[in-house]
Amino acid sequence: MKIGVTLGYDTHVEKNFEWCGANGIFTCQLAVGVSQLTEENAARILALCETYKMTITALVGCWTGPAAWNFTAGPATLGIVPTAYRFQRMQELVQCADFAKKIKVSDVCTHMGFIPENPNDGAYTEVLEAIRWLANAYKERGLRLNFETGQETPITLLRVIHDVGTGNVGINFDPANFLMYGKANPIDAVEILGSHINGVHAKDGEYPTCGAKLGVEKPLGQGRVGIEAFVRALQKVGYEGAITIEREISGEQQKVDMLAAKELLESILR
Repeated sequence: MKIGVTLGYDTHVEKNFEWCGANGIFTCQLAVGVSQLTEENAARILALCETYKMTITALVGCWTGPAAWNFTAGPATLGIVPTAYRFQRMQELVQCADFAKKIKVSDVCTHMGFIPENPNDGAYTEVLEAIRWLANAYKERGLRLNFETGQETPITLLRVIHDVGTGNVGINFDPANFLMYGKANPIDAVEILGSHINGVHAKDGEYPTCGAKLGVEKPLGQGRVGIEAFVRALQKVGYEGAITIEREISGEQQKVDMLAAKELLESILR
């Protein structure tokens, strides 16, 4: 597995690409905001990739509007589940697909929101149809649509993939999110999701301690994921893609923690 990092397309993007090259990091998942999906930015990203020998393994599909990353307001604001934002965000995710093609990236990953657990819930059927529409739009463009894990149990994700049935829907597996949302043990989730895993985050965290807030993110190796067991589980199911370090803080400490995570992963993958 190649080791990469998550990057955002912002004012520091060139310095961040340069930093990656200087530290032997040549794959990334790149988040690009909806307002940044321009021809000019696509050309710049392609040039940066060529200069710094970077391969973008997935575009992080963004959408606009409110987003509360918690258990109280989250169900009403995240992804395409809320009806108030669904159509707008579906259109934005198609824009992301078009941009991914421009920068020669085959995968887009995004949070869909709190997909209903009950397949007999009318809301589940509505969300399923929205995802199928998106999946078909992506299929027409030769792309894969990957669910970023977190808000759903592994079996809900597996059910949606099977029910959508287009063959191009998969998982961007974040082990810490399964913990931080209290949805699953990530090692067991690897076995459940198996061949549907198209991308992986290396991130660590803890279970929630209350019913309102997510569990706490931690530097890799300092949380409850069990990163070596997680990597071994990925190898067991035949995953050979990139493992992408994500550390959701900012500033210099983020880079310190990412380099420590890279060293830890390298020691496991030797």
